[in-house]
Amino acid sequence: MNQITILGAGVMGLCIATELAQRGTLPRIIDPAGKPGSQACSWRAGGMLAPYCEAESAEPVVLRLGVDAADWWQANGAEVIRRGTLVLAPSRDRAELDRFARLTEAHQPVSGDEIAALEPELSGRFPRGLHFATEAHLNPRAALLALRDRLEERGIQIETEGTPTGLVVDARGLAAKDELADLRGVRGEMLVIRCPEVTLTRTIRLLHPRIPLYLVPRGDGVYMIGATMLETGGKYRVTARSAVEMLSAAYALHPGFAEAEILELGSDARPAFPDNLPRLRRRGGTLYANGLYRHGYLLAPAVARMAADYLLEGRKPEFMDEDHP
Repeated sequence: MNQITILGAGVMGLCIATELAQRGTLPRIIDPAGKPGSQACSWRAGGMLAPYCEAESAEPVVLRLGVDAADWWQANGAEVIRRGTLVLAPSRDRAELDRFARLTEAHQPVSGDEIAALEPELSGRFPRGLHFATEAHLNPRAALLALRDRLEERGIQIETEGTPTGLVVDARGLAAKDELADLRGVRGEMLVIRCPEVTLTRTIRLLHPRIPLYLVPRGDGVYMIGATMLETGGKYRVTARSAVEMLSAAYALHPGFAEAEILELGSDARPAFPDNLPRLRRRGGTLYANGLYRHGYLLAPAVARMAADYLLEGRKPEFMDEDHP
């Protein structure tokens, strides 16, 4: 077929390029930064491959499309940590744990002793929780670089400039708002800390009525903490309030985090459509792939497969808007 040019080297663009390359089509990739990096919100993601937990607030389709994301990432060079997700709540917020259990599946209730067996550092801290044993996580930055390296091995280099040729796949995330009027930004704030004194091995979700927290281990005593989802039209720095609340929640999880070294504070805006589900939208010679919302690493493989099916075989994807204004 004709040349395909992908605009954007974030998680969406690199996943689509990977799917196309695996099927024998070598696309061009254009990104002014020349490599995956902080220009994309996927650089600051948590990297949780947690479809069952996400079902607590997401549409059922997110679970259906996300269940094999961990397999896709592992098959494409990412180091996937398959130790499940542990969902906890302070004793005063046990109603939140009950609510979470009702809205999700594929979990096992765990007692305080069972929590301690899973994560010895949490011994005696929580009377009960939920263990989603089949869930996983990855390091987003390492995963993006793994995709880039594999594409380079196939002769596909990320170009910093150039005129798109052939059919264009616009995977620029929120930058495509100049073409997609119904795209909005949902701000997420994150914190990276180093605390070798605390050893946790799996994703922890701490439920709280006001500021739920997730903590993802990166190895070597480094943890990524995320919490906030704020409706916003653009990108901002982390607010003092959010930083204090994330640190307070981390301290509530384990007091050892009081001695943690702050490595990074980051904020970015995730691209989302009104229903918070992704879209493939065709306008003339351009296919827009966007709207991953907070499910970037979970849904990008499925959306990339749909895009490749459409581009190479003409199969209409599930999330397809033809000639949307």
